[in-house]
Amino acid sequence: MAAKAPEKITKPKDRDFLNHLETYLAKRDGVDKLLKISRYATKIILASSLIPESRSIIPRLKSFESSVGVSRKAFRLGKFVQDINALRSSRWDSNHELVLLLIAYGGEGLYYFVEQFIWLAKSGLIDAKHSKWLQKISAWAELVGYVGSVSLKIRDLRKLNDEERCVASTIEISVSRGLACDGDDEKMKKIKEKKTLKVLSVLQDLADGLMTVADIRDGKGVLSAPNVISSAGLFSAIVSTHKNWISC
Repeated sequence: MAAKAPEKITKPKDRDFLNHLETYLAKRDGVDKLLKISRYATKIILASSLIPESRSIIPRLKSFESSVGVSRKAFRLGKFVQDINALRSSRWDSNHELVLLLIAYGGEGLYYFVEQFIWLAKSGLIDAKHSKWLQKISAWAELVGYVGSVSLKIRDLRKLNDEERCVASTIEISVSRGLACDGDDEKMKKIKEKKTLKVLSVLQDLADGLMTVADIRDGKGVLSAPNVISSAGLFSAIVSTHKNWISC
């Protein structure tokens, strides 16, 4: 029998942009982050002197920003369940890691749970007088969640650094012996991509944490200035959009 010709390995085509966009917008987080970009871009415009105060568009922008803020809370209905499931599926090597997992997912889960009632209060279904203390509980729970989340991501970055050093050492040995190391190069590329996303995720949590502290302090302090908070919110929204776009 004649030997078969080797099959050509074809590179998969890039996904069609509109199909990718459809998948992205079908996700709750996809729409939520686009709303977040809209809201904080509007906040930056309002906090700057780009538009004179006398212009009639200012009240419209303020109304739009407020409406988008309430709309985003509707996307958090039932979202606390994902934190429960994430905690259930988590693995830990020590009691310290377990505590960090409880802080991260417990704080975020409580935040999303309370946010449902804040949305109901702002929508007028329940008495608005409860909104103030619900927002305090929500803000503190969110801040606790960010502390745990940043701690876990720093742990993950350390593990990725160890992997990177190990692969770099393997590549160095392969090169010194004149061996091919295509597989290791690809592995190194993936590790670097993971590190970049993880660093961006940490910066995003820090930006969101800054906004949470501003909420707890009722907007007092230099770091609670409208320009600072709006910029932090927009940065966080862009990072989230980038991560969600890649994931889908």
